[in-house]
Amino acid sequence: MTTAQTTPDEGITRPAAVTMLGPDFPFGYDEHLAHPAGLGSVPAEHHGREVAIVGGGLSGMVTAYELMRMGLKPVVYEADQIGGRLRSQPFGGTHNQGIAELGGMRFPLSSRALFHYIDRLGLRTSPFPNPLSEATPSTVVELGGESFYARGYDDLPDFLKDVADAWHEALGEVGFAEMQRAIAARDVPRLKELWNELVLTLDEETFSGFLANTKAFGSRSFRHREVFGQVGFGTGGWDTDFPNSMLEILRVIFTNADEDHQMIHGGAQQLPVGLWTDAPECVHWPAGTSLESLHGGAPMPGVARIGRAEGERFEITDRWGTARTYDAVVVTCQVWLLSARIDVDESLFSPDLWMAMERTHYMQSSKTFVRVDRPFWKDVDPHTGRDVMSMTLTDRLNRATYLLEDDGTASICLSYTWNDDALKWLALPVEERVRLQLHSLRKIYPGVDLASHIVGDPITVSWESDPNFMGAFKANLPGHYRYQRRLFTHFVQDELPAHRRGIFLAGDDISWTAGWAEGAVTTALNAVWGVVRHFGGSSAPGNPGPGDRFAELAPLALPDGA
Repeated sequence: MTTAQTTPDEGITRPAAVTMLGPDFPFGYDEHLAHPAGLGSVPAEHHGREVAIVGGGLSGMVTAYELMRMGLKPVVYEADQIGGRLRSQPFGGTHNQGIAELGGMRFPLSSRALFHYIDRLGLRTSPFPNPLSEATPSTVVELGGESFYARGYDDLPDFLKDVADAWHEALGEVGFAEMQRAIAARDVPRLKELWNELVLTLDEETFSGFLANTKAFGSRSFRHREVFGQVGFGTGGWDTDFPNSMLEILRVIFTNADEDHQMIHGGAQQLPVGLWTDAPECVHWPAGTSLESLHGGAPMPGVARIGRAEGERFEITDRWGTARTYDAVVVTCQVWLLSARIDVDESLFSPDLWMAMERTHYMQSSKTFVRVDRPFWKDVDPHTGRDVMSMTLTDRLNRATYLLEDDGTASICLSYTWNDDALKWLALPVEERVRLQLHSLRKIYPGVDLASHIVGDPITVSWESDPNFMGAFKANLPGHYRYQRRLFTHFVQDELPAHRRGIFLAGDDISWTAGWAEGAVTTALNAVWGVVRHFGGSSAPGNPGPGDRFAELAPLALPDGA
């Protein structure tokens, strides 16, 4: 239930042009990408020089793609497959039987930097069937064994509407409307002024603590907060986020990251794979050059070690023991891997940065999908006149069930859970997961033989059990603002000692926007700027990059001392 889809008399008006212009560092990455002069250039004597890219997810692909366009030679290391957490696994091994989106599956239209690449590759998108969205024929909210059927917001019972009112009022208490006006107008001074005040007051506040301390929820019952946690707004329940920093939640809400979601037809993995295979116009490289062709068709193996070589170069050793040296390195994997999976020379990063990496908090995430013979949920029950099955939000183990169609194929995400709810599935094999999930859905839809529609084998994932990820996405805990600032700002290296320059961090866990592909793109562009500067290059005339405007836009620095 998004605020855009609720009753219009909440006292919240939404500007038309809200984007993911992050309030911590309000640099217009979308405008930077769209500038006709391009992103920048490196001196011709460096054309063809190799830069190691650790990780072939979206951030790694954007970094490599843009560096290739400038005439450098990215060398991508990937431990598994191109795509990272944009992983579209086909049912039955072929895409014509449909796919299961194991990672990112819905992308807000406010992600304008992300959509720059989606549009560049010509990928087709359409609205994702979130609860109560226009793309969703019907939604069932089931709490405490009681079900509520709704085709739209107006069909919800008064109590759920009052929960929605409380959330809107709570947002009003932290200046929601004014923040969105500043974002839409790209009024950077006002945006930073408003946001920095919130950083000072809310850095140590949990999501649940914020709710309890607002007038909106404080004047209502505990049940209001409980139901809000179970049902939530936008993509579903919020209670697995309750221990996280309230600043993380506000970054999502202020930038419409939880609104107007799109799905990518054929699977989100097409985006990083498309960047791998696309042959853009490049400096230095001949026409038809792609990242794939520069690599002879496949990326390098996963990385085992990162260290220093002679002459301030870097040595990357892959998992089979082969070592190569580079002038610069961009690390896009999740930062926990730099201590848990990759042997990294500790001197490459400061103790403060290592602390920030170790304190990074990752959310667990579990999904289970089944392919079905047809979108049977569109059948109408002749006795009730309702759809026989709906997009479902519940307090049962499943938590959220999505009904999905993609160009003639139909599938169901039986369960999508985070954190503690995801850990409940961790030890269970896929067959047991499906059995329990079907059991819960039979309680909600007793007349529906869902199992009879299942075709082939189910697909499941628990990202926290994958050794190449160890979690789904970053979500800061209270008090982690300082750590996030250290990670995000590392791409500006003028003040670093020489032995710590030339290795850059990128990825959505470095970004301020937890779990959104937009953060993978924007931090990649930060790293691109850093590499260009490291090679003595510069941004294109008239198109300053993120580092060029850093002094003006830098995130608020909170004191570290007593």
